[in-house]
Amino acid sequence: MKNLKLKSARALKDLSQDDLAKAVGVSRQTINAIEKGDYNPSINLCIAICKELGVTLNDLFWVDE
Repeated sequence: MKNLKLKSARALKDLSQDDLAKAVGVSRQTINAIEKGDYNPSINLCIAICKELGVTLNDLFWVDE
């Protein structure tokens, strides 16, 4: 499932995939894969992404039924 919440939150902060990747210590391809739904990040990476974007885990990674 695509993570459009992550893509939207990243765009609101005016960050490219590469900018976010560098800030959290992963590759741009990793951020791309998370946004496309091809990769499930570790909880530590989820937390780092949320801190960088100023949002909560629920904001980005909770799946609404």
